[in-house]
Amino acid sequence: MANVFALRSLVASLATTLSNAYETSPQKADLPTGFAFEPISSGQLAMDDAKDTAKDTDKVTLFVHRVGMNPHLRTSGRALDRDMAPLPLSLDVHLLFSVWTNVPEYELTILAWLMRELHLHPILDSASLSTDASWGPDDVVQLIPEELTTEDMMRLWDALTPSYRLSVSYIARVVRIDPDRQLSRFPPVVAMRFDYEESAR
Repeated sequence: MANVFALRSLVASLATTLSNAYETSPQKADLPTGFAFEPISSGQLAMDDAKDTAKDTDKVTLFVHRVGMNPHLRTSGRALDRDMAPLPLSLDVHLLFSVWTNVPEYELTILAWLMRELHLHPILDSASLSTDASWGPDDVVQLIPEELTTEDMMRLWDALTPSYRLSVSYIARVVRIDPDRQLSRFPPVVAMRFDYEESAR
């Protein structure tokens, strides 16, 4: 399990992994050159849209558009935890991959390459995750396609400043974040009883 830098580490590590895979691809000679894989925030989307469109920057952005509790691990282990230690926070991270280019052939080729890469290598383990989040040796994060309807995708882009770009959405699950504080090994007090007796005079 990781610390509070887990989300930052996940996105940065995924961008690095994709960049390295792209640079070492057996088809590198036939793929578009100069493509970058960049994590981006909603604020950057708002600020960078005009200038990126003007200079036709070729890149794939990784944007976290939603984070939610994993429904299957929300209370896992609570009933059996005799020490009442706090459970790790188990999160599903919804990622939007968008291709930024004005060349149609590049757009379709990069999207196909990206989806194939995530299909063939859907697991990020502790060896490919950056160390700043203190991932455990058994930590793995799986990337699975998220089936967004056309309406959901349009609503997502309507909430952003840029015009729509060809995009696909994936869910990274499960990102588990450790609690910082350690509670007592003894269970909490749930009842109190006071006895008294008259002192002998």
